[in-house]
Amino acid sequence: MKDKYMAYIGSYSYTGNAKGITICDVDVEKGVLIKRTEIEVNNSSYLVASRNQKTLYSISDEGIVSFRIMENGSLSKLNTRNIRGMRGCHLAVDQYDEYIMVSGYHDGKATLLKLEKDGSVGPIVDGVYDKGIGSVAERTFRPHVSCARMTDDQKYIMVADLGIDQVRVFRFDKGDGKMRQIDTIRCELKSAPRHFRFSPDRKYLYLMYEIKNVIGVYRMEEGAGYDDVTFEKIQEIPTHKEKGDTNLIAAAQMRFSPDKEAKHVFCSNAGNDTVSIYDRDVETGLLTMKGSLPIAGIYPKDFCIFPDEKHIAVANHESGTVTFFSIDYDNGLLVMSAREIRVDEPNCICMVKLPQKK
Repeated sequence: MKDKYMAYIGSYSYTGNAKGITICDVDVEKGVLIKRTEIEVNNSSYLVASRNQKTLYSISDEGIVSFRIMENGSLSKLNTRNIRGMRGCHLAVDQYDEYIMVSGYHDGKATLLKLEKDGSVGPIVDGVYDKGIGSVAERTFRPHVSCARMTDDQKYIMVADLGIDQVRVFRFDKGDGKMRQIDTIRCELKSAPRHFRFSPDRKYLYLMYEIKNVIGVYRMEEGAGYDDVTFEKIQEIPTHKEKGDTNLIAAAQMRFSPDKEAKHVFCSNAGNDTVSIYDRDVETGLLTMKGSLPIAGIYPKDFCIFPDEKHIAVANHESGTVTFFSIDYDNGLLVMSAREIRVDEPNCICMVKLPQKK
């Protein structure tokens, strides 16, 4: 029996043109999403699935909403949890489905919450506010937490703040549930570190800068001490191929290919509306850009790679479309492979593998 997948697209709902989450069937072979229905969530700005693929989590005005993913791909609401802060912009679940991190763009807060056994969102474990100022521009003038993740061994939590150009490093103590800051990666002024990911072997950190339009590759090394972790930058590579004035280009999203070793990295760019493809050397961690091509839409805020690794779906926020391409890794090409679908103000795409019926 072939594996079956579903895709969930989060959208703003304040205009009344979208309900919040669009549920789509996935045709893996053709590399296309087929809209099925919508469910109501207030301004679903980001979605993430649990590692076991049984639960979907969404940002909402009220905090976080959790849904059980049913066998047919439909969603059944579990609960809503207030995060005691302003609406978040990013979610990340830890390796064991025990915790969820919420990044607060508007209030500069990173919030850690417990996940219950049934997948519902439990109480707040800890939360930290960033302090400080950035540059003269509003976007990089005050704290804007844009990404927060826990390492797979649950030892460390990192918090990227594009407003004050810092990535703060915390040691997490499961005993008392406290996040204790042990280090800071201080980034270039007005570079705006937006998103980051750890390589599967946890040897490398990949940090995407929104305004500087680069991906920084850091070697991550742990020592024997409680707070003995270091980050050494070994590469900085552009997120696009444009020359000249790039002030109107902003790196938007970065994801790994779904293979176990993450042999490829993808990055989308608003302004010139492109997606770039990189080869990733698993041993050295270094990236090589293979190509950077337009995606037939405006503001590719997010995208997802299909499980066959041969197709990509791009959520174009301003044009209200999802566009589809086949991927040619050897030549660094994206070739349009299907007709676009309309989704109002898409923010995020989350693809999930459904359980096989027994």
